[in-house]
Amino acid sequence: MKRNVMKAVGGVALALFFLVCLFVPLGDAAPKAGDNDDLKRLVANLHWLGHDAFRIDADGLVIYIDPFLLKTGGPKADLILITHEHMDHNNPGDVAKIKKDDTIIVTAARGAEKLSGDIRIIKPGEDMTVRGIPIRSVPAYNTNKFRSPGVPFHPRELGYVGYLITVGGVTIYHAGDSDFIPEMKGLKPDVALLPVSGKYVMTAEEAVAAAAAINPRLAVPMHVGGPVGSISAAEDFRVRATVPVMVLPLEK
Repeated sequence: MKRNVMKAVGGVALALFFLVCLFVPLGDAAPKAGDNDDLKRLVANLHWLGHDAFRIDADGLVIYIDPFLLKTGGPKADLILITHEHMDHNNPGDVAKIKKDDTIIVTAARGAEKLSGDIRIIKPGEDMTVRGIPIRSVPAYNTNKFRSPGVPFHPRELGYVGYLITVGGVTIYHAGDSDFIPEMKGLKPDVALLPVSGKYVMTAEEAVAAAAAINPRLAVPMHVGGPVGSISAAEDFRVRATVPVMVLPLEK
C-alpha cells in the first residue's frame, strides 16, 4: 500500500514538472532574429573609429570618446569625453583635428594639462550635465594587469574613468581601459562598449563575465583594431558572450 502511494505521488510530481517546463522559461531566452532591427537602432548613431575611439551623432550634437588616429576633415565636436591620460586616449593632436571654439572637453584630472579650451574635470563616480547630456563617470582600473609587480597599468588611485551617457534616447557605457571591476555590476545600459584585447585591459573571457554582470541590451567590443588587440578577440567575445554582441564596422 505504501509503495503504491509513493508511486502515485511520484507520478503527480513528474507530471507537474513537465507542465512547468512547458509554460515557464528556464533562464533568459536567446535573442530572436527579429530583435536584430531593434539592436541595430541602438547603434545607429554610434561610429567606431578604431581602438577605443567612438563618435556619436545624436540630439543635434557630435560627441567623441577617446579620439585617436583620426583622419582630418571629420565632423567637429560639440563634446569630447576622455577617459584617461594615455596618449592613445588623450591625444592633443587628434583633439585638435575635431575641436572648435565652443567644444567642451570632459576628462579625468590627470592629463587635463595637455588640453586647452573649455575643460571640465570629472572624478570617478561623479555626475554632470553638459549641453543637456547627462554624464556619469564610472571608475576604470586594473585588478590583474601589471606593468611591474604590484604596479597596474591603470591604477585605481589615479582616478581614470569610464562614462555612462544618455543621448538620442540611448544610454551608452564606455568602460575606458579597465578590467572587470565591481563598479560595473548592474549598470544596465542599452549599449556597453567593452575592451576585450587582454593587453592592458580585460581579455575576451573576462569581458564575457563583465558583460553578464553589466547586463546591457547590447555589447560592443573595443580596444582592438588599433595599436593593440586583434579583431579575432572581438569575434571571440561575440561568440562566447551571454548577451547580444555586435562588432561594429571600423570607420576611418
